[in-house]
Amino acid sequence: MKAQSLDLAGVGKAFRGADVLHGINLAVRPGEFLSLVGMSGCGKSTLLRIIAGLEQPDRGTVAIGGRDVTGTDPADRNLAMVFQSYALYPHMTVRQNIAAPLRMRRLPLAARLPLVGPLVSGRRGTLREIDAEVRRAAETLEIDALLDRKPARLSGGQRQRVALARALVRAPAAFLMDEPLSNLDARLRTQMREELSALHRRLGATFVYVTHDQIEAMTMSDRIALMEGGRILQVGTPAELYERPASLAVASFIGTPAINLLPAEINAAGRVHAFGRALDLAARPGQHGMATLGLRPEDLHVVRDGIPARVLRTEMHGADRYLTLQVEAQAATTLTLRQAGGADAGIDADGRTALGFTASRAHLFGANGARLDHSAQRPEAA
Repeated sequence: MKAQSLDLAGVGKAFRGADVLHGINLAVRPGEFLSLVGMSGCGKSTLLRIIAGLEQPDRGTVAIGGRDVTGTDPADRNLAMVFQSYALYPHMTVRQNIAAPLRMRRLPLAARLPLVGPLVSGRRGTLREIDAEVRRAAETLEIDALLDRKPARLSGGQRQRVALARALVRAPAAFLMDEPLSNLDARLRTQMREELSALHRRLGATFVYVTHDQIEAMTMSDRIALMEGGRILQVGTPAELYERPASLAVASFIGTPAINLLPAEINAAGRVHAFGRALDLAARPGQHGMATLGLRPEDLHVVRDGIPARVLRTEMHGADRYLTLQVEAQAATTLTLRQAGGADAGIDADGRTALGFTASRAHLFGANGARLDHSAQRPEAA
């Protein structure tokens, strides 16, 4: 199969007079794994359905491999969609489920009829070809031993593989996946994430994957498009969204546990104030006023002389532990610190400690939520 690009330009959609997509522009590169991520209701599934042709946009265009398909029927787009519900035919075997799209595409109606079909010229040879392709797809997904079972006799993970095989056998221009792992338990989700990533690497196909689970997106994707309120907030690699979030909304969504956010102020000289003190952070000239300081849990650390705080709770996570701390200068502010090794060094018996942070990895956001450039060097003027 040849991987194809997907290009959306100015795509908008409204339901009952309410806009759910606001002029979406998105370019999916041939062969990449791109995830559409966001909370329920952000518009990601609607956008996927528009790509598939199951919904028509009110404005804008959809192109596959450079060809405008905005008004094209779903069957003519050569896209394979994998649904959350798997959408398997319960009365058919695995073999028949996987073969269904090929039989519909390659056999005329008469050849598919029980009584007339065997009399149609060429039917037997076409069925042999279809069966060979079904077996290859089943072997790729390691379900060839299940071909004669029906869906009721399969586990959730096996049903998901059947749905993937049915998509794979079509040799589509791209795979569209709408929360395909959400019905699986945690262990199976982890296993299927690994299998989907491996399948993508083997096929080199274009994948567009919808999920509300940031861990799925972060572990599988080449790039992520984070959506909120029918808009794309940022498109980038998982590392880019985590390390340089374009806005407060992106920083708040990406990261487990969540980023620490606390009120800050930038004075006229560019000095950033938070925790009741001036910090070793300088905003870019011309940036001043109220702001928000963002600190990832792994960028906070216990120091000998720093920001006074008290440990409220400790949670062990294997080799790491997470400390929930209250900052003494801002009693309403609690922070999460990730500590490797679980050492108690620097924490008094009563839970008192002092905090420092990696200034170069701090995130600063303006009053409008946009990312602000800053330096980890102390400004000359206070």
